[in-house]
Amino acid sequence: MFLQIMKGGENYMTRHLIPFPTQELNRFFSDDVFGLGDFAPALDVYQDKDNVVAELAIPGIDPSKVDIVIENDVLSVSGTVETKNEVKREDYYRKEVRTGSFSRAVVLPMAVKGDEAQAHYDKGVLTITMPKEEAVKPKRIAVQVK
Repeated sequence: MFLQIMKGGENYMTRHLIPFPTQELNRFFSDDVFGLGDFAPALDVYQDKDNVVAELAIPGIDPSKVDIVIENDVLSVSGTVETKNEVKREDYYRKEVRTGSFSRAVVLPMAVKGDEAQAHYDKGVLTITMPKEEAVKPKRIAVQVK
């Protein structure tokens, strides 16, 4: 039995499958500079005491085919998922496994030391750890009286 939930005179499922214009505007003006390619993997960015950390969910992607660039406090990650060449056609009922290329770029919340960044891949999650730049401390200047 299909449960139909109505909200605001619309089918609940249809309402969430077709994005609202405001959702598209929010996505356009988000901190994600661009998400090009065939799909955009989920991306979390957070900070701890010493680092800015980015985590991307990229299961099934060969980590050696992932490019990471940090430039002008923008983190860019791109890569490809190889498709099965031996299968010419599948009669899918549902196809949600992504193939093709992806590219994500996000403005980092603060300056980082890009040359000291490290990345590791574990259980489908790519973790990029970027040490924070040391903040310039304010310098107090004494006023000379003549």
